[in-house]
Amino acid sequence: MRLKTSLLKEPKHILYFLNLIKHKELVSCVGWTTADELYSCSDDHQIMKWNLLTSETTRVVKLPDDVYPIDLHWFPRSIGGKKQSHAESFVLTSSDGKFHLISKLGRVEKSVEAHCGAVLAGRWNYEGTALVTVGEDGQVKIWSKSGMLRSTLAQQGTPVYSVAWGPDSEKVLYTSGRQLIIKPLQPNAKVLQWKAHDGLILKTDWNSVNDLILSAGEDCKYKVWDSYGRLLYSSQPHEYPITSVAWAVDGELFAVGSFHTLRLCDKTGWSYALEKPNTGSIFNIAWSIDGTQLAGACGNGHVIFAHVVEQRWEWKNFEITLIKRRTMEVHNVTNDAVDLLEFRDRVIKASLNYGHLVVSTSLQCYVFSTKNWNTPLIFDLKEGTVSLILQAERHFLLVDGGGLYLYSYEGRLISSPKFPGMRTDILNAQTVSLSNDTLAVKDKADEKVIYIFEALSGKPLGDGKPLMHKTEIVEIALDQKGLTSERKIAFIDKNRDLYITSVKRFGKEQKIVKIGTMVQTLAWNDTSNILCGIQDTRFTAWYYPNTVYVDKDLLPKTLYEKDASEFSKNPQIVRFVGNQITIRRADGSLIHLNISPYPAILHEYISSSKWEDAVRLCRFVKDQTMWACLAAMAVANKDMTTAEIAYAAIGEIDKVQYINSIKDLPSKESRMAHILLFSGSTQEAETLLLQTGLIYQAIQVNINLYNWDRALELAVKHKTHVDTVLAYRQKFLEDFGKKETNKRFLQYAEGLEVDWNKIKAKIEMEIAKERERAAASPAVRA
Repeated sequence: MRLKTSLLKEPKHILYFLNLIKHKELVSCVGWTTADELYSCSDDHQIMKWNLLTSETTRVVKLPDDVYPIDLHWFPRSIGGKKQSHAESFVLTSSDGKFHLISKLGRVEKSVEAHCGAVLAGRWNYEGTALVTVGEDGQVKIWSKSGMLRSTLAQQGTPVYSVAWGPDSEKVLYTSGRQLIIKPLQPNAKVLQWKAHDGLILKTDWNSVNDLILSAGEDCKYKVWDSYGRLLYSSQPHEYPITSVAWAVDGELFAVGSFHTLRLCDKTGWSYALEKPNTGSIFNIAWSIDGTQLAGACGNGHVIFAHVVEQRWEWKNFEITLIKRRTMEVHNVTNDAVDLLEFRDRVIKASLNYGHLVVSTSLQCYVFSTKNWNTPLIFDLKEGTVSLILQAERHFLLVDGGGLYLYSYEGRLISSPKFPGMRTDILNAQTVSLSNDTLAVKDKADEKVIYIFEALSGKPLGDGKPLMHKTEIVEIALDQKGLTSERKIAFIDKNRDLYITSVKRFGKEQKIVKIGTMVQTLAWNDTSNILCGIQDTRFTAWYYPNTVYVDKDLLPKTLYEKDASEFSKNPQIVRFVGNQITIRRADGSLIHLNISPYPAILHEYISSSKWEDAVRLCRFVKDQTMWACLAAMAVANKDMTTAEIAYAAIGEIDKVQYINSIKDLPSKESRMAHILLFSGSTQEAETLLLQTGLIYQAIQVNINLYNWDRALELAVKHKTHVDTVLAYRQKFLEDFGKKETNKRFLQYAEGLEVDWNKIKAKIEMEIAKERERAAASPAVRA
């Protein structure tokens, strides 16, 4: 990826003296109204409008000679769910201590005395309900939409050079000398402050999608921070101070400006491209709404434009490169075939996966099949600013400012899920996940909540309640294969713990199980439900994550682990296709890692119920991990014969004996209940036994598990085997030399003498009854 820059031969911002001498005045700020229209302000007191489609530049207004503009910010386009096609007004801060509310046509609607000394920055919040300004007087002030002072948030002893709103518009980030400060709007809330640079901090920016902070200063470095003030990346010192930084809207890229320097960076900090244009210092950078281009305010009177080109997408044997704004090159590496894809409008977003390329331009969406590049399916978009494309095997998701839209690869709109307080502008690939039948979206208002929808209808899944977790969730991912009823979602929370749970829920509390700690990044395989992640200093592949619901003790035996120190700090898993994982290191380089192909083949056999083939495969591979996966898969699918073979192969003799004891049980219901018990589903096992009238067996299950209160409750409720429960309880206490203290047991034991002969006779009678019943029911027997 790189930047394609363009500069006019002569700058437009020029000040003439006596109509003879011309002087290039520095451009202080720039801002986009639409994806093709830009406004710039300069020390020549002029506001210019740039139209990129017609290449025309016109003067909007000439400001008074005593007004030197410093910062410009357009009023947000989306207010309360309503979306304007373009911004209508902006705030302009100036050196005379005022800020000015100016319409798009150049009319000054209001000028407000705001600070003593220059107003160094002004920013609207995301809803357009408040404006924050900072100045040379060290004050941070909050204003209403109409320019009325609401509060003075802070008073610093030094000038505040830059300010940014937090993603929820509830906090403000501002600079103070070498410090960065995050202050909530609520009074008495905790203020976060830390030393960020060794020199004066000149610029800062806070992205609403990835919640990361940029800072730049006179120590000639730019840095990336998380919202807790932890340093994620620090650049090497540049030759000159960094005078501007800015996030792209989607939070995937950011730009850095310095003297004769423009740099394009990934969100993790490393640099994609470095340009050395003849601009002087770049004082301000603004990204267009669609994130395809940026503009810079230059010290020599120029406005520099830069387009992001040469993005690259890979999938299996295909490599696709955006060579121009409206042209893609497809390279098939197996036969060296090259195809060119031409588009009517510039490309904004693209995604390549599952045999399809989905491309969104400013007006249309194109769907290509990798089998045929000549005839794409094309449909018009409601809005031109697609911020995210996610693909599953059967359909894909488009996210724009208006909502979530699920399309089939034939271009048919399938559904458009919605939930209360939905903000689509802050969604990214970590907070949205798609599978063939399910869509999961993390709620930004309450980060402990995940909304889960049926893909085909767009309605909430199961009982309609969202998935709740005890702490904030950072990243989510749905598995891609298998039945809807078995669909699993994996997620990483704020503590970097990895959890897995089922998405199908009806009423009862869903079991959320932790399967990993200190997990930085995760990904599901595209063709089988294998999960991989980087935890602490190890790369880990969970060959069968569902093991936690079947036999938790077996989970460590189903893992593949590899030392991850070669991936350096903060690596990210880019994709997991087939048996190849692509990992991006902190310096931006890609590493390809291969895992064994056999677990995926085993998954395929199990999904087709080819148990004999699965056993043969494990015998051929002779790997304990494979046998452990097969054991868990067999128990999950209630195939106890295969489970017995697999457990024997990994030396779990106690479990083999238990499986043999299950086989000897007289009735099918009893066997099924014990299989459920084996996999830890105690409640389901008891329910099954009670539903089929096997009351004694249900009581005995609770006795065996030492659930004494429940065993007594069942015995009393069904008026049977109360003495059996009391006898086993008495024996249990005697073995440990304890006395009965439970009032309920004391009540029922009063005046009752335990006769083990009678109890054994009753138990034998129950077993005989069950045998008779099983023999009399040919359907069950079969």
